[in-house]
Amino acid sequence: MQPDKIKNKGQARLFENQYLEMLTKTHPLVIWGMYLPVIGYLLYYSVAQAGWGIAQAAGIFFLGVSGWTLFEYIMHRFVFHFVTERPRLRRIIYTLHGNHHEYPRDKQRLFMPPVPSLIIASAIFGVMRLVLGVAAFPFFPGFMLGYLLYGTIHYAIHAWRPPFPWAKPLWRNHHLHHYKSEERGFGVSTSLWDRVFGTFFKG
Repeated sequence: MQPDKIKNKGQARLFENQYLEMLTKTHPLVIWGMYLPVIGYLLYYSVAQAGWGIAQAAGIFFLGVSGWTLFEYIMHRFVFHFVTERPRLRRIIYTLHGNHHEYPRDKQRLFMPPVPSLIIASAIFGVMRLVLGVAAFPFFPGFMLGYLLYGTIHYAIHAWRPPFPWAKPLWRNHHLHHYKSEERGFGVSTSLWDRVFGTFFKG
């Protein structure tokens, strides 16, 4: 999506079926309400059942938060902006992310809606359980808190002005990603990985 095709009003129609179309929209509070109990329960389970001490669980939890930021960067750069000539794959990418670039001010699609979010989160937890074993129980809640913070920051960037002076670089990085070049500025919750991998907007 090139900058001259950006529409600052309206929203994309993703499905002909009105019920499927309804499932593509959500509000941040719905997603927070969905995942906070999961985060709380898994942290409790980590200490009460999985054998982790409070300090250990807290450490792994914060590793999960940090792990989200790298996952966010990789997904945004290599999946959401994947370039292909195959029509079906292009349609999938447009549904996942391209519509957001065409209608960046569509507040109803700044979070992944509940149904696909739960499916993807369940799959990610399954992979983490296989790879990390019982460490997945404190790591996954941190990862999901990272996602919630990312989604909230993303919503705020598109809905409001920076609330604090220190937040201005985040706002700038993401706005430049939308309005100047889609080949840079992939970090939303942090610009760390853009700096590490050379995709940060300089100047």
